[in-house]
Amino acid sequence: MNRYFILLTFLFSNSTNILQAQFRKYSNEFLNIGAGARGLAMGSAQIVSSDDATSGYWNPACLVKVQNDPSVSIMHADYFAGIAKYDFAALAIPLQNNKRTIGVSLLRFAIDDIPNTLFLVQPDGSLNYNNIQSFSSQDYAFLFSYAETLKNSGDKNISIGANTKVIYRKVGSFATAFGFGFDAGLSMHGNRWKAAIMAKDITTTFNAWSFNFTDKEKQALYLANNQIPVQSTELTAPRISVGGAYKLPIHSSVSLLTEVNFDMSFDGRRNSLISSNILNIDPHVGIELSYKDIFFMRGGISNFQKALADADTLNQKKVWIYQPSIGAGFKIKNFSVDYAFTNLANQESPLFTNVFSLKLNLIKRK
Repeated sequence: MNRYFILLTFLFSNSTNILQAQFRKYSNEFLNIGAGARGLAMGSAQIVSSDDATSGYWNPACLVKVQNDPSVSIMHADYFAGIAKYDFAALAIPLQNNKRTIGVSLLRFAIDDIPNTLFLVQPDGSLNYNNIQSFSSQDYAFLFSYAETLKNSGDKNISIGANTKVIYRKVGSFATAFGFGFDAGLSMHGNRWKAAIMAKDITTTFNAWSFNFTDKEKQALYLANNQIPVQSTELTAPRISVGGAYKLPIHSSVSLLTEVNFDMSFDGRRNSLISSNILNIDPHVGIELSYKDIFFMRGGISNFQKALADADTLNQKKVWIYQPSIGAGFKIKNFSVDYAFTNLANQESPLFTNVFSLKLNLIKRK
């Protein structure tokens, strides 16, 4: 078991040392939204307890929990009063011996109908609103996952997993980007306890951007004193998450699952609960109350940040904000429906989001 921890640590630290100066701190942020209403309701504390097709996103090592039959998960959410759309779909297929699982996931984050005002102002200074056209900004990610059980005894299970990520981003007709990266994870669990480690972007994830502006568009940008972008490469720094979970039986029909995750980044100071130039730590806490493994109630808290107080008109006072979440789920045989209700801040005007997801286990024909 130790050699797998050493391998993950080596890949992570080696990438950090080589490319530290080239990282862009906030890159591919759409990949950090989450997957599945269950995970979002539990404050994104999922690298340990995920057990369906969404594991390809949270921790591919957990895909081995998909046993016997393939699992399908889909999710949709609207953000910022419907301005942004987020969709997720995943498929996990266990192989014949149930020791290996393969999976594929698709993520899409898009903002449509963005006004293009490049030609709003005419040469004489007048405004021509007929020149306003719209475009879309779309981000796609494809995850190809593999998981394998290393040890499966009566009281202990150890598994590893990895993702290959392919990224495609498009901003109207102006810009496109292609990229790829790798994730790796390790999962261990006993009868009631679970632990996991997940290394994201272990060799760094990059996006190669290319831009395509017409001569007319370049002239409009130049006259407005805007810099015309050229081809560039955007790098995402490696990050690592560790977590633990414990399932407590309360009654013969009721149990309580608690999970705590710590996301750690090493690319300079961030706005997080623990912040420094060397190490930043973002905690995630989630709970799930289960009744006969049929009905579920969930809650979580995450995304601790310091922000300017809404009531402070001088913009001097900072307060701690966080992202709370609640949710519920219902399971009938091989079909599950999950719901999450969360917001993006807890100040006076929080931005609430409703998230729905479905899960289906595809029963194989005998």
